[in-house]
Amino acid sequence: MLGLIGRKLGMTQVFDERGVLTPVTVIKIEDNQVIDERNEEKNGYKAVVMGAVDKKASRASKPYAGQFKNGPPKSVLVEMRDFEGEYEVGGTLGASLFKDVTFVDITGTSKGKGFQGVMKRHGFSGGNKTHGSKFHRGLGATGMAATPSKVHKGTKMPGRMGADKKTVQNLRVVKVDEERQFLLVKGAVPGPRKGIVMVKKANKK
Repeated sequence: MLGLIGRKLGMTQVFDERGVLTPVTVIKIEDNQVIDERNEEKNGYKAVVMGAVDKKASRASKPYAGQFKNGPPKSVLVEMRDFEGEYEVGGTLGASLFKDVTFVDITGTSKGKGFQGVMKRHGFSGGNKTHGSKFHRGLGATGMAATPSKVHKGTKMPGRMGADKKTVQNLRVVKVDEERQFLLVKGAVPGPRKGIVMVKKANKK
């Protein structure tokens, strides 16, 4: 496993040497500090604890702040098992970690849409739009008759949409800018601008 914490800056487009246009998402790799490590003897597994985005010390509780012995507390704390790269506790990791990686998986929190109806949330077609139909954007029947006399679990209904943890797999790394700590990946990434994302080496490719 190989991964870092980043911040989605937005989308743009780049041209390669053949003049082919590629839509890319720009991800700023925040300074990933190695906070601690887990080992087989003490914890039963191997992992690296990484933190990013500085947090005011006054905003952190003493038990939480006590983990950070080599700097200020971090807002984002991630534990990554079986980390492949070289590291040292207290050191930082940057975008150069991905210079030899071709494909990545990116996990983020999707944009929240609030409470939505079935047409937007589930893609229902709705009823006739003609005058007098009286059935336009509604859900329609959901219940049963005397048997089984209930609504089945998982029935598609209106409700809260978005703000879920989403992972997009196998995004191609177009460019790694080590100087500015930028990572350009082909395609879209879940979440709003300035949202925190987790960039990992692709699991399948």
